[in-house]
Amino acid sequence: MSNYQEIVNLNVGGTRFATSWHTLTWVPDTFFTALLSGRIPTVRDETGAIFIDRDPNLFGLILNFLRTRDIDLNNVNIRALRHECDYFGITPLSRRLALCDEMNHSSCGDVLFYGYLPPPLNTPLPSNGSSRNGNGCSRKNSTASNGDVSSNRTHSRNSSLDLRTVGRIPSQDQLSRCGRGHSRAASLGNADCHKGLRPPELNTWADSMKVQIIKAHHNWIAVAYTHFVTGYRLTDSCGWYVVFQSPVQDSVIERIALNAKTGGGGATASGTNASGTDVMLGIASGPLVRLWAFSTHSEPVRRTLVGTFNLGVRVEHLLFVGPQLVALSGAGARSKAGVWHTSTQHWQTQDVAHLSTHDTAGSFLLLGTATGAINYIDMQKFPLRMKDNDLLVTQLYKDPNQEPITAISVYLTPKTNLCGNWIEIAYGTRYGSVRVIVQHPETVGHGPQLFQTFTVHQSTVTKVSLSENYLISVCSEYNHVRSWRVTRFRGMISTQPGTTPKAAFKVLALEAPTAQPHNDCGPYGEQDEEQIFIQKVVPDTDTLYVRLASNGKRVCTIRSVDGSAVSCFMIAECEGALRPRRLLLCGHRSGAAQMWDLTGAIDKAAKPLAIVNGNGSAEGEDSPVPDGGPTADELVRLLSACDLDATPVPLPPSPNRPLQAP
Repeated sequence: MSNYQEIVNLNVGGTRFATSWHTLTWVPDTFFTALLSGRIPTVRDETGAIFIDRDPNLFGLILNFLRTRDIDLNNVNIRALRHECDYFGITPLSRRLALCDEMNHSSCGDVLFYGYLPPPLNTPLPSNGSSRNGNGCSRKNSTASNGDVSSNRTHSRNSSLDLRTVGRIPSQDQLSRCGRGHSRAASLGNADCHKGLRPPELNTWADSMKVQIIKAHHNWIAVAYTHFVTGYRLTDSCGWYVVFQSPVQDSVIERIALNAKTGGGGATASGTNASGTDVMLGIASGPLVRLWAFSTHSEPVRRTLVGTFNLGVRVEHLLFVGPQLVALSGAGARSKAGVWHTSTQHWQTQDVAHLSTHDTAGSFLLLGTATGAINYIDMQKFPLRMKDNDLLVTQLYKDPNQEPITAISVYLTPKTNLCGNWIEIAYGTRYGSVRVIVQHPETVGHGPQLFQTFTVHQSTVTKVSLSENYLISVCSEYNHVRSWRVTRFRGMISTQPGTTPKAAFKVLALEAPTAQPHNDCGPYGEQDEEQIFIQKVVPDTDTLYVRLASNGKRVCTIRSVDGSAVSCFMIAECEGALRPRRLLLCGHRSGAAQMWDLTGAIDKAAKPLAIVNGNGSAEGEDSPVPDGGPTADELVRLLSACDLDATPVPLPPSPNRPLQAP
């Protein structure tokens, strides 16, 4: 009997199959041709059947294809079946499945995908081994006088093909070697599977081109790489386009701050107002802060170095409070605050011992401390004590138990955005307490009064947010969230009936502590609207989960359009011609930035759903909702690509383990 007619008995994962030699070998150069020709050693069971340790259900589908040249894909996991086809080398079926998989994905993203900012084509590098012009910038559009920078004005939402693809998207052969399998994995910088085979200088280049930080203010965003920052502007007619680029920094950029002025004028280093100085960029490296002003209303764009400032300790937070630049460090007893004031052009630093958290409201900067005190600096009064080098740090409130304050959120009622007399503050402590203090008109002159205390957390509170409708708190136990609905009367917190519990859920994130400042889960959003969490489960992933902060419900799932891992993200509120947009801005390891318009999805997810019960009654939005994080199947898939042994997992404090002061 010829080989073609010989019966082959198989034991696949404990399930027995019988087929012909011809059926298994009509596709050349497969696992089966190698097996039956003796090039692969065989293992046989007690009956003599060839044992193959694979999934019998998926093997049955592949065997049926080999028999009939056809396949039924109803209720089939295409990706898993394709993986088996690749294992067995069944190329005809694998190609069909690849096309089916491509039908579910697009390099143009889904309906929420809003824009793509490609990596800079001419990559500036620091002075060690790079070619720079006099400004430390290798861009062709840089000029040598005064550090002026002319804009490339590259339209990024509809970027030309060369910007989006040249030197960035690998071939299909490269993708298959990476195990990506289809053309969505479109970033050279994402080829982490080749890291061990790449020369060290290429790894350095890839790390240097990874987006480290992304910030936004109004319709501007700043994308920070290891040694330089690129600024973009959004207009309805042009979309996103490049406006400016910072000089190249010899030291690694650790923090940035962006301020887009709306008044049409600003101050230069000489103290004079320069019409059109509408963007200011601060960059921090170690204890040093550099501040630039950009005049973007003329060609070329003019860049002016306002100054270089030294905080004395490593800068941990860099932000603008109005036009003032603030640098903070919470290094225990050596905590410091530094402020550059736009009208005086003066930089001041002051010790603010045991600084542990902060928030802003109007012209106020509130500082929570490890001693249980809440202090504040009023930036409008900043110049009054300039000669004494006094930032006017004033104590506002002291926790009744002197618990270290670890999170703080300020809410100014709508009618008092400027005067600050009607103020509400929520704060969390190291021992899990969440307190709300208020200063209403009738209590002016007496300081804030303790309004309500919640003791629902057993771990340190890491985040708290007080908005018009909700109070949100997050603790260190894998980002465990508690939320309450806030009852208001005439815009102020009402004492009757008070807050009511809303939801409890976790926003799991297995991220190294050093990466968390640029991968902050939130909550994000204005205080008069629905806020959201951004959940990045594992460090090296292309998938983010957007969830409502009030109840944890999933708004949507965001996946990188090119398969590259997300390195940092934030939410930006951008003005549009018709309505404001809430954009999710993602920086990627490939050096690109991707944007997603969440406005409609959040509105839809936040709408109350009336569910009619069998007895005719209706359940409103307070009905229990399922957790909106990754499902068990999604979580397993994410973790399968993550080395948990190498990932620092945050350890929640134990009641039996002493807590150390920061």
